[in-house]
Amino acid sequence: MRNIAALICAFVLLASTGRAEAPAPRVDKAAGAQTVTVFAAASLKNALDEAAAAFKAKTGIEAKLSYAASLPLAKQIEAGAPADLFISADVASMDYLSERKLIAPASRVDFLGNRLVVVAPKDSALQSLALTKAAFDKALGETGRIAMGEPASVPAGKYAKAAFEKLGFWSTLESRAAFADNVRGAMVFVARGEAPLGVVYATDAGAEPKVKVVATFPKDLHPPIVYPIALTVSATGDAPRRFLEFLESKEGTAAFVKQGFAPLR
Repeated sequence: MRNIAALICAFVLLASTGRAEAPAPRVDKAAGAQTVTVFAAASLKNALDEAAAAFKAKTGIEAKLSYAASLPLAKQIEAGAPADLFISADVASMDYLSERKLIAPASRVDFLGNRLVVVAPKDSALQSLALTKAAFDKALGETGRIAMGEPASVPAGKYAKAAFEKLGFWSTLESRAAFADNVRGAMVFVARGEAPLGVVYATDAGAEPKVKVVATFPKDLHPPIVYPIALTVSATGDAPRRFLEFLESKEGTAAFVKQGFAPLR
């Protein structure tokens, strides 16, 4: 009997000791939520990558960044893509989501401005370009094409089309355009020497050493270039709001100013 009692005591002690040494793991829900998913216009890549790195170093929160043309990104959000924050290169793409009640209205602000320029390959003999049909015809030669974003979906392409329409020669230039899915794609054509001219943002030209600016469009030739920013209605947790506030701060906008963007706040 004494042996049985001793065994029972030992078992109870062992069981209780095992529970004390192996408590149930704690789950830190806040730590698991420290990411923010951002859908952003392709022209923002260099500056936004830098801003996101600075934010992570400061807060430990990672921003997962997805870049493309603005309207396709807006349609992805409409289709249910899990974006917390949207930064568009035009007002129309943000309005598209606003009309469908897919952004938080109180969070929307006009974030940045930009300029539209004509670029040529760095080694091109062309140094400057007049904004006339004759000058473009000469620069393009017989077979050259002008690279630009697709006007139906890429804001930079839409601005370019508006500018050339106002200049009076879009109807003839359109047939010589090489349309890209986003503005960075248009710049790649020029950087590789596949197109003698391209229309991009000034910030894109500044980020690519293989191109040079040969003309800048006056602002009155196209609608204002505005980058709105807003939280989506599906954004959850504290991270998206904190990243938005960081981007709007002086510290957050520093990376954009360095790339040539103009803060609008």
